[in-house]
Amino acid sequence: MQLDQPAESAAPTWLFNHFPAIFWQRRYVILVPFLVIFIAGAIAAFALPTTYRSTATLLVESQDLPDTLVESPATGEIDQRIARIREQVLSRGDLIQLIEQNNLYQSERRSKPLSEVIEKMRHATTVSAVEGDIGQKSSGKNNTVAIDMSFDYPDPADAQAVLQSFVSKFLTMDNEDVQQQATLTVRFLQDQADKLRGGINAIEQQVTELKARNGSALASSGGPSFIDTGSYSAQITSLQTENRKLAAQGSDGNSDLAQAEAALAAAQAQYSDTHPDVVRAKQRVLELRSLGSSSGGDSTIRQQIAANNEAIQSLMQQRDEALARASAASAGQARAPAIMEQAMQMENRANTLRAQYQQVSQDLLKAQNSARMASEQRAERLSLVEPANLPDHPHSPNRPLLIAAAAALGLGLGIFLALLLELVLRPIRSPKQLEELGLPVLGLVPVISAYKATRKLFSWRERSLAG
Repeated sequence: MQLDQPAESAAPTWLFNHFPAIFWQRRYVILVPFLVIFIAGAIAAFALPTTYRSTATLLVESQDLPDTLVESPATGEIDQRIARIREQVLSRGDLIQLIEQNNLYQSERRSKPLSEVIEKMRHATTVSAVEGDIGQKSSGKNNTVAIDMSFDYPDPADAQAVLQSFVSKFLTMDNEDVQQQATLTVRFLQDQADKLRGGINAIEQQVTELKARNGSALASSGGPSFIDTGSYSAQITSLQTENRKLAAQGSDGNSDLAQAEAALAAAQAQYSDTHPDVVRAKQRVLELRSLGSSSGGDSTIRQQIAANNEAIQSLMQQRDEALARASAASAGQARAPAIMEQAMQMENRANTLRAQYQQVSQDLLKAQNSARMASEQRAERLSLVEPANLPDHPHSPNRPLLIAAAAALGLGLGIFLALLLELVLRPIRSPKQLEELGLPVLGLVPVISAYKATRKLFSWRERSLAG
């Protein structure tokens, strides 16, 4: 006999062939878990609180005019706007107000902290986007066309009232959000335009003042300034020569007076009246004249000399003024390139600001049109398609499903335990198992049920008595 083969090697062969016998023999192992879990599931299905769900749908309507004519005042994707509004609607303060207004979660408020009640209300609220992807390819663009909202609560009327409040807040806040964004955009662009306009005006004023201060320099920048002083010098020399000749014509032994007047004329031609040489020459002439040494003819000569001296002074003053103008013009010509460069830089800054101002003005016009559309509720907006309904049937729990799941779980657990016992105990259920172990089969003893044997015995006795 071969006894070295393990019994479990035959298990895959006989296990599947004896499922009916195994399940019948282990029927209590299967039945007990099944009944326990089934009853527990049924109790849980009827013990769980009933919850009703109120639903509503909001449609995302595009703006009435195309984007090529008027830009949408709404910034960002609709999903971002809805998420931002959802956070505001489900904020702690608003939820507390709704809870107190509708007297929600009475038992929870008595036994739990308010923060847990608020969190439970947030979990009971659902806001989801509906995308219209029919006939559209995925291009990364937001295709949200509607918003589904729901609220779960044990009382259907309260669920409808709360959801109506949520829907009203969503519509109001979306409209206010679009209008506020449009108004802020207009205000910002208007401030930018005012600042640019002020900067342009300031630069233009600086350029005007610069040109006014340096008008002469800019006027003389066309070419070099040339002043001819030779004519003044020639006239002065001629008058001085004439004075010397007049002084030499003095007669009657009045040579001293003539010499003094000639010296005065020479000094006045060279120096100013306040010069010491001129002052001394005048005193000398006055002294000689006071002595009465001059005659009528000499007086005429002296008057001519005095007139010539005045002409010489006038010519010298004109010459000095011409030289001063020439010096100023030369200095202006030297500063003219720097002044022109400064003015050009200012003009370049002004041109840059003008370009920016033109772009901002265009954006401002678009923003004003968008703000008008928002105020008239013709921009992208949410509209109510299906208002909050009054639920007729409870949303949860699904009692038939829970009971069926409990029954399936109990039956599966019972079958698993029965098969586990079969594999652990490994009973001999067929002659083939003995043959595979190398043991000879001498005969088969049928299994006679005790109930059937008793019935047969009573039937035989009844037939015997009847016979």
